[in-house]
Amino acid sequence: MPIFRDQLSRKVELSGIPKRIISIVPSQTELLFYLGLNVEVIGITKFCIHPADRFNSTTKVGGTKQLDVEKIRLLTPDLIIANKEENDRLQVEELMNICPVWISDIFDLESALQMIVCIGDMIGKPGQANVLCTEINGGFKGIKFSVTRLGVAYLIWRKPYMLAGRGTFIDSMLQTCGLNNVTEGERYPEIDANALVAANPDLLFLSSEPYPFAQKHIEEFRALLPNAKIVLVDGEMFSWYGSRLLYAPVYFKQLINGLVKN
Repeated sequence: MPIFRDQLSRKVELSGIPKRIISIVPSQTELLFYLGLNVEVIGITKFCIHPADRFNSTTKVGGTKQLDVEKIRLLTPDLIIANKEENDRLQVEELMNICPVWISDIFDLESALQMIVCIGDMIGKPGQANVLCTEINGGFKGIKFSVTRLGVAYLIWRKPYMLAGRGTFIDSMLQTCGLNNVTEGERYPEIDANALVAANPDLLFLSSEPYPFAQKHIEEFRALLPNAKIVLVDGEMFSWYGSRLLYAPVYFKQLINGLVKN
């Protein structure tokens, strides 16, 4: 039986190439479909919205942190693909009683590419996965981001305000763009209005996910930070670490060029 290691260094033993896969991480779900597993993926979460046609036609098993474990059990999967951060630990441990669970742990581009290679090996698509990694690498290397030294606060939530902090994939992408994260907090720290003002960011990024910041929220922050440039950003480009990374470099280049010119 083939044995693989996930990104927590756990042994994951499979009986062969999996034919009934449930993915409970949106960016990894998109990756599986990109690699051609239109039949093998039998269950996804309600947040696995890409690609739209597969989202509409594939069975939903709950949210990333609120899974319907019994529904998953009835689907009889032979592999579940999860993530350390995006899924609830206790639920993932419960899923381990159903079938093998492969868990990713993503914090930068290198770990994202490693995940893609590992999943490609498990599902019998090593060639396609390696080609994808080469294309992603080429995209990032082909765009040189100058260090702007601009300080950025990247908000992911409202009421309470929450930031993307150090040690996250988002923080790694901000660094890739030549930006300096103004928070020293790890993971996703809460911040109140006074602390946000004291951080004095040059830029305030309002992410489209998980909280759907929109144009109507800009005035709220403009009153707090009159000297900061407030920008709505595509959260998928900063936090989805699967095949969507193909499009991130061009998006980042356009974003940073627009900020520098303005």
